[in-house]
Amino acid sequence: MTQSADPSESQYTADLNKPVFYISAGFVVVLVLLTALFTERMSALLGALQRGIVEHFGWYYILVVAGFLFFILALLFSRYGSIRLGDDDEEPEYSYPTWFAMMFAAGMGIGLLFYGVAEPILHFIEPLESEPSSVPAAREAMELAYFHWGLHAWGVYIVVGLSMAYFAYRHSLPLTIRSTLYPLLGERAYGGIGNAVEIIALMGTLFGVATSLGLGAAQINSGLAHLNLMPVSTANQLWLIVGIALMATASVASGLDRGIRRLSEANLIMAALLLLFVFLAGPTVFVLSTFVQNLGHYVQTLIEMSFRTTAYRGIEWQASWTMFYWGWWISWSPFVGMFIARISRGRTLREFIAGALFAPTLVGFIWFAVFGNTALHMELFGEGGIAEAVQANVPTALFVMLDKLPFATITTTLATVLVVFFFVTSSDSGSLVMDILAHNGNPNPPVGTRIFWGLSQGVIAAVLLLAGGLAALQTAALASALPFSVVMIFMCISLVMGLQAEALTSHVGPASTRLLPQNGDGSATDDDTPPDWRTQLRQLIGRRPAVRQEESEVTACRDRIRAFIRQADEAFQNLATELARNGRETIIDRHGYQIGMTVLRNGREEFTYTLRGRTSRRAAFAFPQLSHPETRARCQLDIILRGGVVEEARLEDFDQDRIYQHFLTEYAKWVGW
Repeated sequence: MTQSADPSESQYTADLNKPVFYISAGFVVVLVLLTALFTERMSALLGALQRGIVEHFGWYYILVVAGFLFFILALLFSRYGSIRLGDDDEEPEYSYPTWFAMMFAAGMGIGLLFYGVAEPILHFIEPLESEPSSVPAAREAMELAYFHWGLHAWGVYIVVGLSMAYFAYRHSLPLTIRSTLYPLLGERAYGGIGNAVEIIALMGTLFGVATSLGLGAAQINSGLAHLNLMPVSTANQLWLIVGIALMATASVASGLDRGIRRLSEANLIMAALLLLFVFLAGPTVFVLSTFVQNLGHYVQTLIEMSFRTTAYRGIEWQASWTMFYWGWWISWSPFVGMFIARISRGRTLREFIAGALFAPTLVGFIWFAVFGNTALHMELFGEGGIAEAVQANVPTALFVMLDKLPFATITTTLATVLVVFFFVTSSDSGSLVMDILAHNGNPNPPVGTRIFWGLSQGVIAAVLLLAGGLAALQTAALASALPFSVVMIFMCISLVMGLQAEALTSHVGPASTRLLPQNGDGSATDDDTPPDWRTQLRQLIGRRPAVRQEESEVTACRDRIRAFIRQADEAFQNLATELARNGRETIIDRHGYQIGMTVLRNGREEFTYTLRGRTSRRAAFAFPQLSHPETRARCQLDIILRGGVVEEARLEDFDQDRIYQHFLTEYAKWVGW
């Protein structure tokens, strides 16, 4: 029996990438067993690992994160900003409010709730340069909070998200980390090197999200303790991780549009209500005044803070704060980067960078201005008490502050529920991203493996709490970030190569740049006088034939691919008929420029076979200077087999007879005939 699959369910039919999945899963199992059996030794090992990273790589973390931010800012104002992440006429899938809500919930939720009051108070008590518990210490506290939660964090996320979105939506590569390195690695990106990159990204995501979940569990426990529902203890936090991990698993099983999207929107509404209440019930004028001052000081000192290593006074402070945050953001970047890429198709490069960089950053600044400055006002001009509570137990910071405002029971309950919802949103988003990585970029991977990653996050968070609490969580973030930061550097190089090549082939850039008067060799003239309209028109017409020639090559190639897909459809229908006679069911999935067949035996998948045609523009993934004009556009055929194996062939080499023979050969290998 032949069924028609919904093409919207999956852009790619590639199956589980076994090396990536099993190596990553095996690492999780081994870590859990070692921590459970040798808790003290693992705790000592994690402490030694953190010291080693801090002593030898502190400068590197500071330099590389600053580099990522300035790289993104350069792209924002570059001539590549008009490039759309998708087809030129494609529209975004989500509205601005929904887009911002999903980005914010996935990227910052738990952290802001945990540190929104705690970090300013901790810096106020133990400042980097000022006298403790003084007015200068309060100013410094907000400066540091803005720095740690500002543009640098989202700059890291955007490097990964933009690279993935560009190569996936602009050049039809799978939505995976390895695809971002295609200009550098070529087809090796789909071999062992690519698998290693995916494993590094997956493990970074796992530890980054687990770090957040550990913090979230501690804060939920503190909120419930304030409501006299549950005392604070490690055992209770472990039970909370179990319960909320199950909630997150149920959410991720329901998919992006139902579970994650609705939870993200609910998070934003509840967070806005809590923010508005604290703003109105607290020192409103003080918050407004300090927000303006804090924002101005942040802009003024951004470059200085970006390169501050505190080398002359030792790196202990840096290890506990800036280095931890930079490692946390990098370890989160595969997760948040892929997630914002997943929800950003159809936006321009400039829109993507500006939206993902400034909107969430501004929301974070407002959050710290309201919660952090309200707490500091209480310490400077009120009855105080927050500093002592934070010194005793950091997760209680938010609830101690809410206790000093009206309707404390209601707001504490709302804050606790909000932490739970952010906990769930981060966990289910992370599970989806990890499963996409393990399934070769399939945006809708199977529910079973999503559940596995959801439960793995909870288990890792639990064992890290057992092995050393917050220090162990910080070490996990730092250690997992180190190798992936190197991958991110190559991402930046690869992205520039792709953008430069596209600019050379499609003349990306503003019209005023393209139409400047030129000499016969194509170089700009020395005349600064703007050309008149006749000169511009003559140059414009003179450039069009070359553009039309390339466009015609691409159009002809796409027409050939469409004709081939129709031919392959007929061959697949014939194969399905014969397979049905031999007791096999089949599902044929035709989507755009690809067609796939899944063979079922007794209702279970036995074999998959997909043919995907694509137009290969040589200049898009290589040095354009080496491309011959006659071979600029080529018709390629990708053959995707079960297990994510990808073979390349020329389109003209595959007629119906070749499809039959190749299908039977590969089918025989998989079923063991």
